[in-house]
Amino acid sequence: MNRRIRKSREIDPDEIMLDSSNIPNFDTSQFEGRIEKPISRMSLYLLGGVFAVIAVVVFIKAIDMQIIRGDEYVARSERNMLRPVPIFAGRGVIFDRNGVELAWNAPATASVAPTSTDSSNLVSTREYATSTGLSHLLGYVQYPSKDSNGFYYQEDFRGVSGSEKNFDYQLKGAAGSRLVEVDARGNTVSENVVRPPEQGQSVNLSIDSRVQSALYNNIRDIAERVGFEGGAGVIMDVNSGEVLAMTSYPEYSSQMMSDKTDQRAVKAALNDSRLPFLNRAVDGLYTPGSIVKPYMALGALSEGIIEPSTVIVTMGSISIPNPYDDTKSTLFRDWKNLGALDMRHAIAMSSDVYFYTVGGGYKDQKGMGIINIDKYLRMFGFGTTTLDGTDSMLMNKSGTIPTPEWKKQTFDESWYVGDTYHTAIGQYGFQVTLMQIVRGVAAVANYGKVLTPTIVKGDAVNVESIVPIPKKHFDVVHEGMRLSTQIGTSVALNVPYVKIAGKSGTAELGVSKDKVNSWITGFWPYDKPKYAFVVTLEKGSVHNLIGAAAAMRQQLDWMEANTPEYFK
Repeated sequence: MNRRIRKSREIDPDEIMLDSSNIPNFDTSQFEGRIEKPISRMSLYLLGGVFAVIAVVVFIKAIDMQIIRGDEYVARSERNMLRPVPIFAGRGVIFDRNGVELAWNAPATASVAPTSTDSSNLVSTREYATSTGLSHLLGYVQYPSKDSNGFYYQEDFRGVSGSEKNFDYQLKGAAGSRLVEVDARGNTVSENVVRPPEQGQSVNLSIDSRVQSALYNNIRDIAERVGFEGGAGVIMDVNSGEVLAMTSYPEYSSQMMSDKTDQRAVKAALNDSRLPFLNRAVDGLYTPGSIVKPYMALGALSEGIIEPSTVIVTMGSISIPNPYDDTKSTLFRDWKNLGALDMRHAIAMSSDVYFYTVGGGYKDQKGMGIINIDKYLRMFGFGTTTLDGTDSMLMNKSGTIPTPEWKKQTFDESWYVGDTYHTAIGQYGFQVTLMQIVRGVAAVANYGKVLTPTIVKGDAVNVESIVPIPKKHFDVVHEGMRLSTQIGTSVALNVPYVKIAGKSGTAELGVSKDKVNSWITGFWPYDKPKYAFVVTLEKGSVHNLIGAAAAMRQQLDWMEANTPEYFK
């Protein structure tokens, strides 16, 4: 009989008392009431294997960090300890021609360092003269900039506009650098200058800040008194090209735009409908009107179209057949019936009919024609920009001289003699800048030297070209412009302390022609020219009897009382 053989074992005392009725009282989470079992060998082997793999991985990583890439990590740790900090260079000072500071560096007042460890590293503030009329000339700067972590991505001041931008390469210098050693908590352990900063160079402008501020104030006074929207003026040395004054109204504040602490004021200036950021002396494009007549006269004399003494009887208007309807006539009016005029008196009285005739021809009198008009205007720098010189901010708009090609391209229309008439008196699509006008009238004053304007004192004289017109023709135009201040349309400039040669102009605007630009230009002294000038007042009522000539008269009176050296 096969019997099942069982192994016997001792019964532990606690098993003797084990009863199923008390099992629910056991705390099963503490394994009460359960029979304990030993951990299997397989589990131990698996756990040991896991620890062995981890040890191998750590060992391999240690070899990589200590042996294979040890140098790289050492350098990285050193970089974490050594923090480069910029040392800001002082920006160069901007002076006027008399050594008056116009833009300079004030002591630093606020920390712009990336962390508290560099609190000694301060950025100086840029300060500007408080005189009016200088902001477009000077411009403004952008300060060194840092990111949200306090590290600088721009270590230099940067000129944004005006002279600050134009001469930025000279003014900004070069930032230096120092290495600051810090501990794990960012505290400074030591520091060392590795590259000292290079101070920016100063710039001496040709501008007389007194004359410029006065010119601005006089333009503003007339504009606000009689209702012009804006204005600008330039005074230039006719022999060197140095600009004595160059201002634009209205203007912004260089200090406000550099500091940008008053965001409300900045936003208001940016949204101002009067465009205070437009530098009207350089970037404004305007219809010139009658101030182009001296150039028409020089062209007509050079082409032999007319003699200075030839008289044309102006009857207040001329009429020609209408190009669209032969049964009708087109009337071209003068501003007044001026009667019989020779060239000198035609310039002085600013006769439109006279220059219609010599420009486009009428009846038996031959005209220059638009090709010659374009040629002579370009000789005096119209329709072009400056080709040379460092002051690129002065001549960056070419303007427009209307021509058949321009009309065809712009309007896809043919050219008519009436278009020549309008061009000859500075109307139609004619556009110029004030800097072109002052350069052109300077060339008239100095007998044909077209200069590159400059705002740098003592800059080399740069003659761009010589206009090939005989001196005797310039003399006729000089006499006509002098006569204009004695008996003609520029009589407001007939002052007792200096002889002025002038030419006024009124350019009609828009279809309704209820708005005009008022112009005055010329030079002094008449006998030996030294300075050319131009002033324009923008978008005033056609009914205004006061304009640019009044602003220039106030300027001359102020200069006679405060800077008489310019009349000697």
